[in-house]
Amino acid sequence: MEQEFIQNQERLKPQEERQEEERTKVDELRGTPMAVGSLEEIIDDQHAIVSTNVGSEHYVNIMSFVDKEQLEPGCAVLLNHKNHAVIGVLADDTDPMVSVMKLEKAPQETYADVGGLDQQIQEIKESVELPLTHPEYYEEMGIKPPKGVILYGCPGTGKTLLAKAVANQTSATFLRIVGSELIQKYLGDGPKMVRELFRVAEENAPEVAFFQSIVFIDEIDAVGTKRYDSNSGGEREIQRTMLELLNQLDGFDSRGDVKVLMATNRIESLDPALIRPGRIDRKIEFPLPDEKTKRRIFQIHTSRMTLSDDVNLEEFILAKDELSGADIKAMCTEAGLLALRERRMRVTMEDFQKSKENVLYRKKEGAPEELYL
Repeated sequence: MEQEFIQNQERLKPQEERQEEERTKVDELRGTPMAVGSLEEIIDDQHAIVSTNVGSEHYVNIMSFVDKEQLEPGCAVLLNHKNHAVIGVLADDTDPMVSVMKLEKAPQETYADVGGLDQQIQEIKESVELPLTHPEYYEEMGIKPPKGVILYGCPGTGKTLLAKAVANQTSATFLRIVGSELIQKYLGDGPKMVRELFRVAEENAPEVAFFQSIVFIDEIDAVGTKRYDSNSGGEREIQRTMLELLNQLDGFDSRGDVKVLMATNRIESLDPALIRPGRIDRKIEFPLPDEKTKRRIFQIHTSRMTLSDDVNLEEFILAKDELSGADIKAMCTEAGLLALRERRMRVTMEDFQKSKENVLYRKKEGAPEELYL
């Protein structure tokens, strides 16, 4: 019997080796795909026509382990990087870049972290928060809430900071994107991303009464500049992306299920069609801080610092230098770094004076800013 068992094992060994070899090949095919394509047409159970993101079409094999029931024209599929064989189906055809834009965790910044800007905070509450939390107020007044809001002003005046505070205060789904991310390499990808952005905003709205989604587009001037005749394919693609954005802005209902929040440093360069009433109903300006606002910003950024008795912040507050909120934060951080450089835990007036000179020099000369940790 022992001899018979050994003979059976020797007879089954080649079969096991072949099975192991086949499993290895399948694992290689199931390895990390190098391309995502779109299924154009199903020829039969084993073959299909797919298109890649560069626009080329291929007649390819459908691997046996792929769930055929999920295959349908137009769905997103995973392609093998060598022969473009279909090795999987993406259950959700949402652009991965758009999915990353959704803030899963609310920012830590609150309105208390915003120095001054009382008027701007009041306006953004009326334009963004109140229509989401109490839309009945607008119905009783017989007016329609603003569809979109744009924040504009000099760099470093708190536009993005205030947008983060809005995300912290509301229970709405908050999607953030930078305008330059809408500029894609291949034709049609930019407008497609805009459509995906607003579709994800609508589909991921919380199922809580009156709370929906907020789309925040920072540096909107990257894609929203004034249109002109251009022979450049890249410029035309940017204009097509903006046209799709205009279409999405006009597609909102009067309730404002999706609120749009934009920010820019150069509102004068934006296309008039983008910021006209009906698309962007509220324009909120962020000026350089006045004395009262400077004082509040200094209090926020020095509240956890140990200051020497000779520190007189009023000297910087009353100065006529055009310091923005970001400049003041940089001054406080730089002053603390100068104290650490000399192994001191107290920040002196001399540290603040040196840090101000450094900040103003970089701002005047256009030198690159240092990294503040």
